[in-house]
Amino acid sequence: MPKLKSLRGLCAPISVLSVLCIFLSFSAAAQTSTYTQDWCKALPRPEYKALQRVLPNETWFEVYKVAPATFAIYEPHQSEETISYLIVGTKQAVLFDTGMGIGDLQKVVRQLTSRPVVVMNSHTHDDHVGDNWQFPFVFGMDTEFTKKNAKGSVEDAQAEIASGEICGDLPAKFDPKTYRTKPWHISIWIHDGFKVNLGGRTVEVIATPGHTPDAVSLIDRENGLLFTGDTYYPAPIWLYRPETDLDAYVASVKKLAALAPSVKLVLGAHNIPVAEPSVLAELVTAIENVRAGKIAAQPQSDGKAIYKAGKISFLMKAAK
Repeated sequence: MPKLKSLRGLCAPISVLSVLCIFLSFSAAAQTSTYTQDWCKALPRPEYKALQRVLPNETWFEVYKVAPATFAIYEPHQSEETISYLIVGTKQAVLFDTGMGIGDLQKVVRQLTSRPVVVMNSHTHDDHVGDNWQFPFVFGMDTEFTKKNAKGSVEDAQAEIASGEICGDLPAKFDPKTYRTKPWHISIWIHDGFKVNLGGRTVEVIATPGHTPDAVSLIDRENGLLFTGDTYYPAPIWLYRPETDLDAYVASVKKLAALAPSVKLVLGAHNIPVAEPSVLAELVTAIENVRAGKIAAQPQSDGKAIYKAGKISFLMKAAK
């Protein structure tokens, strides 16, 4: 996915050199950048202090237990700050997204569970499918968008490690010259309402198209957990790309908001893993107000604008 770093991290344009951040050019060697981004200087995010960290020796990933047998696998060293989730039952586990493909996610997962693991993706933008290839069982939505992205990408992956995208050191064995989103095989095609019995808990697919045609959320009804992917996260939500469908997005957030009474925790896919269920109603109000022309645009580059409504904001095409 193309980057607009100041937006994903809710931060300003590039500033002066910071000794905290080291960036990698497209060459094989790591180099110190002459600039850094505010998203990097703002880390660590204070909200993580309230969460239980596990596997503290991991260097690329930070892993947090956000609910019983439920782990947020966070990538703070890349500007997307992508979060994948491992949801473990007594018989098997679901890995909801596989992140950037920069670190060895399979190694992390195997330290967290010995049970069979099924991958399901919130959608198939490259920052959510990077390590799909490491896992033998990947369930995918039956869309042309999914099928196309399952072939992998070089250009999108290389954009993820351009100057300004990395904070700190890349993994020792990582080779930026050969970095790509590797192809993966889809084992089973899934659909809205598809359920996976993990043993002692069940996760159900909720089709939430809008951000992409294949976007889904997952709900663990027994435990009140709603995993929203990129339909909601606490930063400007990207709704400007060619694959975005705003009408579908509005319908999807209304579908999620209707679930709020039975939800205890909302878990998004970037920046911070936990939010209160009240954010779902706020999301509906925000997007409806934007579409009704009630929210002033904050112009950005390339014909885009941020529309901020309370705690919720969207990156969209600027109104003409």
